[in-house]
Formats: sequence, structure tokens, C-alpha cells
Amino acid sequence: MNKIKLTLVLLLSLSIATINAQVKKAPVKKAPVKHLPVKKPVTATKPKAVIPIPGTRIKITTDSGVMIVRLYDKTPLHRDNFIKLVNDHFYDSLLFHRVINQFMIQGGDPKSKNAEAGIPLGNGDVGYTIPAEFDTTLFHKKGALAAARDNNPAKASSGCQFYLVQGRKMTDAELNNIEMGSGIKFSPAKRKIYKTIGGTPFLDMNYTVFGEVESGLEVIDKIASMQTNGSPYDRPVNDVHMKMEIVK
Repeated sequence: MNKIKLTLVLLLSLSIATINAQVKKAPVKKAPVKHLPVKKPVTATKPKAVIPIPGTRIKITTDSGVMIVRLYDKTPLHRDNFIKLVNDHFYDSLLFHRVINQFMIQGGDPKSKNAEAGIPLGNGDVGYTIPAEFDTTLFHKKGALAAARDNNPAKASSGCQFYLVQGRKMTDAELNNIEMGSGIKFSPAKRKIYKTIGGTPFLDMNYTVFGEVESGLEVIDKIASMQTNGSPYDRPVNDVHMKMEIVK
């Protein structure tokens, strides 16, 4: 009896082992691996260094606002003379004594300091002139700083009187007429400036341009629009004083 039980137990064990051996585990499917795009590290780009334009800056303070003027290094005689006068405080308390709308504003007459109202101005000077320094790349666009002069044949500049160009926008026809009358030729770049910004192109190569207004063009417009006592002196009814200093 015990042998039978033992035999049944062995048979049962073998059956269970056989069943277990025949049952295969279902393969486990692995989830596909999603490859995320690798982001490249963002490298900060350094801003390009701003290279300052060479030239000495002059701050001109007026009753109508402030202008910053840059003197050209291409006109060293005019540049150095102007710097000397500014350092000597020559221009302090002088007037913009001649103003013509859509043309220019002129100053630098030493006789304009503390001048009584209505007195004609424009004949004062410092007793010397500056040789002309003409350069085709320097022209009478709006905001140009140029030297006044008399009718001397060498076109030498006044030692102290200057003007700032206001002018107006020109047309191609007007520029063509100026070219024919003067014998000068306006480059496409100059034409674009004279047509979009404006100026007084008929003065090119006749008066030395030695600087330009970098900020404060609106001050020229304010002064140029002032009421004057009329031709030939065009002195503003209300005085416009100036003060100058080198920008450090």
C-alpha cells in the first residue's frame, strides 16, 4: 500500500514537472526607446564692439537746446583753430546773429557779445583767416558745420565765424542744375542724402565744411524758424546765445 502511494506521488510529481516544462513564458515586449533630440548648448554671442567715429566733439548749448558737433580730422587747420577758440571760451555768450530759414544759422561774431538789440552784426573777426580745406567727401548736408568767409579769391575761411546748415530737401532736377552750373558731380550717395535729409549743395567746394551735428538737429530747425529783422542782416528778434565746451 505504501508502495502504491509512493508510485502515485512520483507519477503526480512527474506530471506536474512535465506540464511546467511545456508551459513557456510569453516573451516580454520591451517598449521602444524614444530618443529625444539632444539640444546643443546655447553659446552667448558677444555683442559687436561699437567703434567710435574719430573726431573731437563739441557741445554747443543755446537758448533753444543743445547740439553735439563732431569735428573732422580731414580738416586739421579748421579743427585745431576751433578747438583753441572753444578752450579759450571765445564763443561763450556770443550770438547766432544771422538766421535764414531753410538755409543756415550763423554765429561767431565777437561783436555780438552783449550787443544791443537791433544793431547790425556780422563784421567782427579775429584778425586772421584759415586756408581753405576742401574735400569732396565733406559736403553741405543738413547739420554740416562750415566756416563763413568774405569774397576773397583764395576762399580762405574766417578765423571765428561759422554756420550750421539747415537747407532743404532737393530734387534730382535741382541737383542736375547745380552740377551744370558749378562743374561738380554729386555721387549717388550724396544725391540720396540731399534728397532725403536735405542741405545746401550749391555751397559745396566753395566754403570749408569741417564738422557735423551728431545730435540736436532739431535745435537748428528751432533757431532757423525764429523771427528776424529781415535782410540783409537777418538777426533774430530774440537773441540766441551760445556756450561751447569740449566733450570729454
